[in-house]
Amino acid sequence: MNGDVYVKLSDLKGLLSASSGSYDSGSGTYTFETSDPIVEIAKKTSPSVVAIIGKSQLKSGESSSKNDRFNLIHGTGVVWESNGWIVTNAHVVKDMAQITVVTYDGHQYAGKKMYVDEESDLALVKIDATDLVKATFAEKLDVEVGDPVIAIGTPISFTLRNTVTSGIISGLGRSVNSTYRLLQTDAAINPGNSGGALVNAKGEVIGINSLKYAAAGIDNIGFAIPSETVIYVINNFMQYGKVNRSTLGMNLEESWAAVVGLPTEDPLKVITVNKNSGAEKTGVVSGDLLYSIDGVSINTIVDVNELLKKYTPGQTVTLKMLSGGDLVERELVLSESK
Repeated sequence: MNGDVYVKLSDLKGLLSASSGSYDSGSGTYTFETSDPIVEIAKKTSPSVVAIIGKSQLKSGESSSKNDRFNLIHGTGVVWESNGWIVTNAHVVKDMAQITVVTYDGHQYAGKKMYVDEESDLALVKIDATDLVKATFAEKLDVEVGDPVIAIGTPISFTLRNTVTSGIISGLGRSVNSTYRLLQTDAAINPGNSGGALVNAKGEVIGINSLKYAAAGIDNIGFAIPSETVIYVINNFMQYGKVNRSTLGMNLEESWAAVVGLPTEDPLKVITVNKNSGAEKTGVVSGDLLYSIDGVSINTIVDVNELLKKYTPGQTVTLKMLSGGDLVERELVLSESK
């Protein structure tokens, strides 16, 4: 009417009631209540993320100099237990001396390397602290491509502690020269973010940020170790003082298709067999082809590593193999990986 658009008050009230806020019928005003989920997730999880700094450990034959105080390396960690257990990346602390851990509230503690596992790129550091805010790790990974996530860490400079970036899950089950599968994200991950938290919309840690592709023309391709792998490794640390891995006792080679990333059902080829291993004892020889373990098809070495997380040394598995032109099943006792 007269160039204006009129809306029934009842319709407007119905529309606004579906939004977050409150309507005052007396004044006819509506007050919006804004709540950014990223803000809430960051508030919940940031207190469980710490910064880690220390000196680069001198290699054999190297001597100290007056510039040693600038010879620093740093990364990030996540509170595993409130009594001072911190999970981080192995590559962050393996060559670090005089470790200092700074918590979200600015307190600093001397840290001690307790366990380091380079295969998984995970480590545990202990500090003398109590009542830390323990992170919630997702025990069962329920993740889809496109899920929103935030990354919390210490990128580039130690002054940038507890930096929060946001993005999505870009890919699942990635293998990037890694022993186990990784999560891919486009949330910004930079040097120093290693060991930090990748967090879902529930505020659960779903991964420990580990690496990124870095080259001219490459943007926002980062990777995190899934929480299920983190839990597996740390449970092993606590029970055995190391990761008590099982091995088939043979060196395997992937098909060309698997190496370049093509979908394939090609088996793995046995290259060598370790002496006195379960593979040798059950008759596996170089040139044999491995199709499955306990009925689970395997096409990549990462497939094998992921499957063997479910087993401990001494357990028996059934291998489906092609040997000498015959399709055979072999019972193999798993060895301990050295």
